[in-house]
Amino acid sequence: MTATGITTALDQALETAIRGEAVPEEQAALFADADSGLLPELCAAAAQLRDRGKGKTVTFSPKVFIPLTMLCRDFCGYCTFRRDPSSSQKLYMSPDEVLEVAMAGQRLGCTEALFTLGERPEQRYPEAKEWLEHRGYRTTLQYLADMCKLVAQETDLLPHANPGTMSRREMAALQPFNPSMGLMLESTSEALYATGGPHEFAPSKRPRVRLRTIQIAGELGVPFTTGLLVGIGETRRDRIESLLAIRRLHQTYGHIQEVIIQNFRSKPDTPMAGVPDTAQQDFMWTVAVARLLLGPDMNLQVPPNLSAQDYECYLDAGINDWGGVSPLTIDFVNPEAPWPGLAELRDRSKSMGFELKPRLPVYPEFFLESDRFLPAALKAKVAGLSDDEGYVKGGIQRYAGFD
Repeated sequence: MTATGITTALDQALETAIRGEAVPEEQAALFADADSGLLPELCAAAAQLRDRGKGKTVTFSPKVFIPLTMLCRDFCGYCTFRRDPSSSQKLYMSPDEVLEVAMAGQRLGCTEALFTLGERPEQRYPEAKEWLEHRGYRTTLQYLADMCKLVAQETDLLPHANPGTMSRREMAALQPFNPSMGLMLESTSEALYATGGPHEFAPSKRPRVRLRTIQIAGELGVPFTTGLLVGIGETRRDRIESLLAIRRLHQTYGHIQEVIIQNFRSKPDTPMAGVPDTAQQDFMWTVAVARLLLGPDMNLQVPPNLSAQDYECYLDAGINDWGGVSPLTIDFVNPEAPWPGLAELRDRSKSMGFELKPRLPVYPEFFLESDRFLPAALKAKVAGLSDDEGYVKGGIQRYAGFD
């Protein structure tokens, strides 16, 4: 195809997206061939699409981060979160420690308890298996379910479990206490788990098992968060295929509540320490294409702490959410990247023409006018925390001084 042919076909794909229709998969690949001069046009179309679906509201979730365990059976080339028993001061957080963090967050007005943990450490480490068995658990996910129940019953916070791949039984056990759950797809690229790839020694990062977990969430009606990690060795076409895989699942089940587009940042003392951070222009392209392929109604997020200098620019590429921001706990996955203060987040959003609003870990469209997704007891708790629009009751004013 000639350059003119590519441009004409790309124009057609853009027109399809702007109409709010799903760009056909065979046309979606053309976005990968767009040269850098077309980036402003892609961003403008993505922003127009976002405005149609989401208006000029940008949201965040006031949260506490609960790293239930940093032990993990996987070894990823970029991870500084995981620990092994010899380097970890404690294998798991205790129930008292979990509740202490949750209660401290509640006093600061948080509404989300983000449970993040390593993947099935009991399958690799006898120490983890023994710790669990001593307390009456066979698996980490069984312990997680009890900790989610503890937080849900003893505090005003809503758990959001992000434990890795899950079976149907495991997810169903978490469902009564979690109005939403999550698992980053990261990428469907086969190159990433080939020899020398960042996922070579991470069996849970195989795309088919992660896609299966997202599918199970759809079958169970769990509002679900997923997303891409950009810049770990995948190509632009790989990213498009990953976005299309997410779109297919959402078209089937309607359960994907948000898609995170996260930029890779290299970290010392990892196999990928020498890999450059994701280039801004390439990341901007990915964010814009995500909006164009996922449509006006998807909630699209970029974490602000990973682009601290200029994160507001991604509003020009079609996002409508900043994700979880904590007044209490660090980002344990990216400890080198502090959260922005709320006043700063509000002011930068306002400078781009947006009103910042706090949200719950489940988005309004999944509970305001639907009984499909949340169990009755959980929906009642969510309703008690939300206003008439489904945002956090009291709005941003309740966080005065959260800087």
